[in-house]
Amino acid sequence: MKHKLTVVGAGNVGATVAMRVAEKELADVVLVDVLEGVPAGKALDLAEAAPIEGHDAQLIGITGDYGPAAGSDIVVITAGLPRKPGMSRDDLLTTNAKIMKSVVAELKKVAPQSILIVVTNPLDAMCHVALDASGFDKQRVIGMAGVLDSARFRTFIAQELGVSVENTHAFVLGAHGDTMVPLPRYSTVAGIPITELLSPERIEAIVERTRKGGGEIVNLLKTGSAYYAPASAAVEMAEAIIKDKKKILPCVTYLQGEYGIKDLFIGVPVKLGAWGVEQIIEITLTPEEQEALHSSAQAVQGLVDDLKRLG
Repeated sequence: MKHKLTVVGAGNVGATVAMRVAEKELADVVLVDVLEGVPAGKALDLAEAAPIEGHDAQLIGITGDYGPAAGSDIVVITAGLPRKPGMSRDDLLTTNAKIMKSVVAELKKVAPQSILIVVTNPLDAMCHVALDASGFDKQRVIGMAGVLDSARFRTFIAQELGVSVENTHAFVLGAHGDTMVPLPRYSTVAGIPITELLSPERIEAIVERTRKGGGEIVNLLKTGSAYYAPASAAVEMAEAIIKDKKKILPCVTYLQGEYGIKDLFIGVPVKLGAWGVEQIIEITLTPEEQEALHSSAQAVQGLVDDLKRLG
């Protein structure tokens, strides 16, 4: 059976998601955006690359009409204002919440059985908006952040040790932002914990760089934010769902008591399969790690409370 994936937002992240999904032949792609001509132009450009890249995925781009998204298995939502220098993810809260509500209201009409992968920032809070606006089961609304943050952690570990990134494995829990919780004890190189390979000082430097990873790219680009790695993270999640891989990945999911956190979206390890989040994996944390995770959750709760206050 051929799958369909819709990407809402044809900016850098969305267009890169569309490209990678098509080139992996995971699904046909519908690219949606409010800008007239932009999604159609990018979809056509990607379609014209297909003979060279060697795939037969179908790509279409639409503006203002969600009809072609009907029957989508997965929807990746990237729509919203991007971060700019000096802007925190939280600064985006009000505007992007309005955009998310509008987008999900349309998707609910045409793709009521879809699984939503949320990329829009502030990501953890936007998952709450998407869940409320959709009325979907909680396992079908998932935030992208943990895969991206863990990939950054893995990159910095590999660079520090001069090893292949394929040998590295890492877990980052918590909110997508400065309060995230990288876990060195669960981060390894060919099965060896990095705590056996690096000094505490170097580990702390890598952890801090991981926390600031998105901001580092924003400051370098000056006119935008990261998009290659975020797109890859969303596509890895989509692939796990489409292929029913039962893959364990750190994702933003709705907790109802796990890790001592209730009624909140936060990043933890989950099993991703055809039904979305099929299991939340609870790992043992030290008191310090647990405290850091709860502090991260409190930051997300603050945003959720702000959303309620702002209506």
